[in-house]
Formats: sequence, C-alpha cells, structure tokens
Amino acid sequence: MSHRIQTATPKAPGEGRKWHNWSGSVTGHPKNFAQPQSVEELRQIVQQTAKAGGQLRVVGAGHSFTPLVQTDDTLLSLDNWQGIEHIEKDENQHDIVTVRAGTRLNHLGKLLHANGLAQENLGDIDVQSIAGAISTGTHGTGVGFGTIATQVVGLTLITAQGEELECSSEQNPDIFQAAQVSLGSLGVLARIKLRTVPSKRLHYRSQRETLTTCLENLERYKQENSHFEFYLFPHTQWVQTKFARETEAAPNAGGNIWSTLNQVVLENWLYGLLSESCRLFPRLTPTVSHISALGISNVDEVDYSHLVFATPRWVRFQEMEYNIPAEHFTTVLNEIHQCIEKNKFQVHFPIECRFVREDGIWLSPAYQRNSAYIAVHMYRGMPYKEYFQAIEEIFQRYQGRPHWGKMHTLTADRLATLYPRWDDFLNIRAQLDPDGVFLNPYLRSLLAIPQANV
Repeated sequence: MSHRIQTATPKAPGEGRKWHNWSGSVTGHPKNFAQPQSVEELRQIVQQTAKAGGQLRVVGAGHSFTPLVQTDDTLLSLDNWQGIEHIEKDENQHDIVTVRAGTRLNHLGKLLHANGLAQENLGDIDVQSIAGAISTGTHGTGVGFGTIATQVVGLTLITAQGEELECSSEQNPDIFQAAQVSLGSLGVLARIKLRTVPSKRLHYRSQRETLTTCLENLERYKQENSHFEFYLFPHTQWVQTKFARETEAAPNAGGNIWSTLNQVVLENWLYGLLSESCRLFPRLTPTVSHISALGISNVDEVDYSHLVFATPRWVRFQEMEYNIPAEHFTTVLNEIHQCIEKNKFQVHFPIECRFVREDGIWLSPAYQRNSAYIAVHMYRGMPYKEYFQAIEEIFQRYQGRPHWGKMHTLTADRLATLYPRWDDFLNIRAQLDPDGVFLNPYLRSLLAIPQANV
C-alpha cells in the first residue's frame, strides 16, 4: 500500500543578479532567476525559455567546481521544490521513494529516517540537491556500493518542449541510462524514484596509521568494512583511516563531546586558521600537514547512517577528483605521493581515497569497472593549477575519468575514448534538446557541440 507524506519546504535563497559557486571558482550573472514551486510552473519556465530562444541551467548547492551551471540567461533553482511525495513497495519489497528533485540530501536523510528508511550510501557532504548529486556522478565509498545514481530506479524529466517524460529500466530505458548522470544537459529533473533501505546504524571508527600499514591491509580493510576510505597527508607518511559497518548497537555519537569538538573546532575552525597561514606563508605547508596528521584523534562511535556519512566542511578549497580502475590504485597513489615531493608542491590538504562498485550508467565514471576515486584539494586562494596539472597527467596514464563536478582539463575527443557510450549519450541529447536549451558555453565545449549545429 502506498501513501503520501506532507513535508515542509526550507526557505529558498534570495534572488540576485550575481551567482557564484561554493568555492568561488565560478561566477555568473543570470538575467533571469526562477524558483518554481510545482511541476506546472517548472514546465512553463522551460517552455518560455525555449520559445524565446534562450538557455536554462539548474543550480543546486553550487558544490560543483566546474562551470556546469554558469549562465548569463536563466538560472533555475529547485529549492522551493523539495520533499518526499510517495513511498511504495516494488516487486522485491524494496521501499521506493519518490523525491522532489530539489530536495537537499541532508533534508532527505531526515525525512527518510522519520519513515524508518535511509539511502544505502552517501558521500561526505550532504548539502547538495539529490538531482545535482546524481547528475554529476557523486559517490560515497564502499566496494559493495555504486554511486548515488545507482540508487535511482526512475525519474521524471522535463524536456525542452516542457513535456513530462517518465524514464526507468522499463520506460524509455536508453534515456534513463543517459539521464542518471547527465550533467543537466537532457532536461530538468523534476522527480526521482530512489530505492531505499531500512534505517540503519553504523559503527564508525577513525584512526591515524602509516601509509605503509594502510596499503598492506588495504584489501582487508575494503572487504571487512561496508564503508572504508582514507586520507593521505602530503609531506608525511601518515594517513587517517575511516571505517564504518552496520551494527545493532545503540547510538552514542550524540553525547560524544570530543567527536563534536574534533569535527567542528579542530577540522574546521583550527584547520581554517592553519590553512590561512599556508596561504600567507606557503613554506609552512609541510609543517602544517605534519601538525594536521599528528592531530588525528581516535574516534569510535555509533549513529544513524545519514549522520555518519556527512561531515561539516567550512574551510573552502578547489578540488580535482578522478576515477581510476581499482587495480591501479596503489600504483597511482604512490606516483602522486612521489610527484608532490619531487616538485615540492606547497599543499597541505590531504588526498582523499575512496572505493566504488562498477555500474552500467553511460556517463558514470564507474561505468563497467570497479573503481577507486582519488581527490586532491588546494585551499582557496592558493595556486593550484600546476599541482592539479601534474596529478592529472598521472591519472591520465591509467585511464582516469574525471568526476564531472570537479576540476579537469579533458576535452570531448579524450572523453569519447574513455566512455564507450559517449556517442549514444550525444545522440539522446540531440534528440531531446536539438536547440540546446539546456546547454551553456562550458557544456558546448565539453560535449563538442558547435553553436551552428544545435
């Protein structure tokens, strides 16, 4: 039996002529800013934009580091279109939840938990909208889990003609596989159907250990824990390992003062001060990296999964992240570590390492390969291009595919060699949006779509 749920909608951001993303790497000056509160309003906005020969991009939390949503035309926010609409059982007795596409992940986690449900996996930031998270291939970690987009079993797409197109593995299956990770180039996601799991608790542990110890135990760590990741601190031999597995134990994180102090004060406020010191005095970066590594505390706590996955991120940075075949992980990480030392890159932000199961989504970086993700960061305001370029060259030697929301320099020619269904995706895009309503200059360049041929 299905049922409907009434949910409150968080207050939407104020209108403004200037927009910038979270890191400050991208700015735009949209002439129109729209915040529909219904599918009908959304359809009308799309139709009006298309009729005027304009372009429309959809913005969520602005956590992409690339100009995916940058536009001087119409910028559309779905912040007024949030909440759960419907819950029902599928033939396998999984709970399928119909979610409004603008729903932020942190809001969704609370709503699901109130109904005894959860997403099977999430990343370590939960401020994004569900539509933005799946459209860019956002992921968590765990060799038994795919990206967030693999949780999607159906979606409603508003096409350039303003029509509602239902997509799933049964309805319009090719469009479905293209739309699960689409960069927002096929239309506007209005509703998303998610396969959920019963609400679960995770036993989370974190500790400091050497890189050598971590790599020696890597396969065991990956197999024995449902979720495993680690952070390598540049200019040191230290890593922070993070483990999580399901448990029946009672939550205890809420009363863990040290855990709260560590996340809010040490990992944000104090780390922000240290980062600013590195920006003003770059020669301090090795010392700060050592201090940060030595400051890693042991954490051992239990809480509900949506609270364990995410951590506060107040210190702003630029980021590049690549997906590589899992079998190349150790080789690539060692080359990155050596590259930093050889070039004396002044970087103190740790290198993030996560692991994801393969999938069959056309533009997913994990398409048809079990994957490792490696992310490098640079504190906002510090030079990053030379560092990112050197690391990107390493990724490219091992068939690296970039995270769509993170910085990279790949062009359509190279991307076409990395994605077997690249041309199929382009054909679907051309059929759904022949006039390029959902494109911007960045996407035209990325997808190699000339202005004259749309």
